[in-house]
Amino acid sequence: MTDTPDRDERHLARMLRKKAVIDERIANSPNECGLLLVLSGNGKGKSSSAFGMLSRAMGHGMQCGVVQFIKGRTSTGEELFFRRFPEQVRFHVMGEGFTWETQDRQRDIAAAEAAWAVSRELLRDQSIGLVVLDELNIALKHGYLDLDQVLSDLQARPPMQHVVVTGRGAKPEMIELADTVTEMGMIKHAFQAGIKAQKGVEL
Repeated sequence: MTDTPDRDERHLARMLRKKAVIDERIANSPNECGLLLVLSGNGKGKSSSAFGMLSRAMGHGMQCGVVQFIKGRTSTGEELFFRRFPEQVRFHVMGEGFTWETQDRQRDIAAAEAAWAVSRELLRDQSIGLVVLDELNIALKHGYLDLDQVLSDLQARPPMQHVVVTGRGAKPEMIELADTVTEMGMIKHAFQAGIKAQKGVEL
């Protein structure tokens, strides 16, 4: 498409209108508080997004905590990376592996309950600015944890603490409690073409 002075003028006018709308919304949103963010859906990127926020929080000097539910049988790149910063990140891998691998409901329940005990410690610590509860939605979906207790603990956390919950199949009650909810949709995935999970992308 050919650029013209008229097109440039229309673009400028459109951006000025947009800036005015955004500036007004920012001016009307002065409050700060701890947020509950839920990342769900069948698409790739839920944990990746959570660990991106973890990196962002660390960049601002925040103390952080991570509890990984379900995952745990094999090391991931994020675990290997964030364990390099023990003075800033408490990283807990508490799972026994994916549910189709363990095939033991009682063992999975015990692992989830142990993971939630660690999570509660982080959620009660006012020095922790961001907590990532990776795959918590899966543990709740399978009934490994008491949903009401989880929601109560999340609500009782320090007022400025942010929490990111990941995993497909988020419960409606979790979505209702959350401040920000994103559902990752899958359009296409390499695994469907017979390509296995690879380091740096899925692992």
